[in-house]
Amino acid sequence: MVNTKVKLCGITLTNPIIAASGTFGYGVEFANLYDINCLGSFSFKGTTKEKRDGNPASRIAEGKNGILNSVGLQNPGIDRVIKQVIPVMKKIFHKPIMANVSGFSVEEYVECVKKLNRCPEIGWIEINVSCPNVHGGGMAFGTDPNMIAKVTRAVKKVSKKPIIIKLSPNVTDIVKMAKACEKAGADAISLINTIVGMRIDLKKRAPVLKNKFGGYSGDAIFPIALRMVYQVAHAVKIPVIGMGGISTAEDVIEMMLAGATAVEIGSANLVDPYVCPKIIKDLPKVMKQYKINSLDKIIGGCQ
Repeated sequence: MVNTKVKLCGITLTNPIIAASGTFGYGVEFANLYDINCLGSFSFKGTTKEKRDGNPASRIAEGKNGILNSVGLQNPGIDRVIKQVIPVMKKIFHKPIMANVSGFSVEEYVECVKKLNRCPEIGWIEINVSCPNVHGGGMAFGTDPNMIAKVTRAVKKVSKKPIIIKLSPNVTDIVKMAKACEKAGADAISLINTIVGMRIDLKKRAPVLKNKFGGYSGDAIFPIALRMVYQVAHAVKIPVIGMGGISTAEDVIEMMLAGATAVEIGSANLVDPYVCPKIIKDLPKVMKQYKINSLDKIIGGCQ
């Protein structure tokens, strides 16, 4: 019998499949479709200090083998999430949950992390410094190694839970960013977030997205994500969570061979809401096919 368990920052996952932030909401909608406890975990919707209505429509556009989005971190704000949403998540998911936090200042990140520390349901806190869909926050931190280190040090100082820094691919040197996170005390790194893209409506001769630019994700970015995961995993000693275009069990194996301890499934959830349980079901079969007895033994196995 194959072993799909992995350990992420000292917490054991029954399998390495984590539903990614931004495509899984707070788990409630998907819990109406299947038992989400089959997941290793899920990273809930990017949450900020204050409520955000997100960007104006239109904010979703199809691309070739992918999706372009400019949602803009729509969420009810950290206080409402803690008081109203986490109790609901606790009822439907009985494993540690990954919280995803974004901010427009170092102080906002710190305040959200402080509040999440009091939630026993939260296993890890994923710090989003890589969102390309908001002005003045997120990716503004993630494209500067000094700023990314400043955010990391600040949240680590107040956090009792493992801190995962979510990196942007929209940089010249992803390894430099990862090393800055590691040096500043990050417990793990997740990558990649979406790639900045654009579509133009030929009839209107105007951008399809109201925000003009958005984050591109889906199958098309998998080779880029795989390359960056490989580079980062071979440059740092802390765990790496791989994401970007993953939609099959074979993709998961590739990511883990590249160096990922676990993976996040993002836009594939929007195409097929059952993709995560399908991948989890397929994993043992694919492992046997490639003579893999235990997933934790193949992490970084591609040299």
